[in-house]
Amino acid sequence: MNIEYAIIVAGGKGTRINSEVPKQFLEVNGLPVLMHTINAFLDYSKSLQIILVLPEDEISTWKRLCDAHSFKVDVTLQTGGATRFQSVKRGLEKITGEGLVAVHDGVRPLVRKELIAATFSSAARHGAAVAAVRPKESLREDIDNTTRAVDRSRYWMVQTPQTFRASLLRKAYQLEEDATLTDDASVVERYGYAITLVEGHYDNIKITTAEDLEIVAALLRKKS
Repeated sequence: MNIEYAIIVAGGKGTRINSEVPKQFLEVNGLPVLMHTINAFLDYSKSLQIILVLPEDEISTWKRLCDAHSFKVDVTLQTGGATRFQSVKRGLEKITGEGLVAVHDGVRPLVRKELIAATFSSAARHGAAVAAVRPKESLREDIDNTTRAVDRSRYWMVQTPQTFRASLLRKAYQLEEDATLTDDASVVERYGYAITLVEGHYDNIKITTAEDLEIVAALLRKKS
């Protein structure tokens, strides 16, 4: 049986929601966003090994929040890098041997345990499994200051978790970083491995704007 890990990356600053508090630490429905995210993974499996990657100067804040909320969850802390690529690579340093690794955004607290399970199951079969949803809006492509309609049925919007065999992800992250490698799927694809998509869900929202935060807060209240 494969050992299952989750690398939760939480390096956001909250600038786009005009918050001095990093968005992963904003309190929603009684808990910081990041604690809701961790709880979602523990709802999937209490035996899951969680690596939490935070900026070095925010680890003390995390520990203080854990004390304040009596949040006694066993996670492995790792300091992140200047970019997401570097942070995931550093998170992988905490994993030795084989297993399955889900990489997830710390500010996606509404991820469902069924989706987490589906990505682990698919990664066990195919090596690389990424949550994604079809666009609901019409799409236009911008080319040389003009636009044209495109067939949205050909496109997917990528989410997390993005789940892989540990050995595959470790090898892929030996590649040289560049700006086009925006997520783990693009890193593994650049390494030369095909990506399998797993149907995500539209409320698996990544908190980026103030509107996202309001929607997530409402959905968490409804869930509780």
